[in-house]
Amino acid sequence: MQNKTVQINNISCGHCVKTIEREISELEGVKEVIANQEKKEAEISWDEPATWEIISDTLKEIGYPVN
Repeated sequence: MQNKTVQINNISCGHCVKTIEREISELEGVKEVIANQEKKEAEISWDEPATWEIISDTLKEIGYPVN
């Protein structure tokens, strides 16, 4: 399993947190998504077939690009 904690400056409210957690957790292979409004970051754990490229692209598509 791979883990990554990333900065996402667009996180500004609880709705942002829920959107990130919901959308990324729906990707096949993603095991856990914990977004934090105060730190403006997300911790993501995944296995194949998910890849960091797929996760990063999805974050960009939903309006929360990684910084």
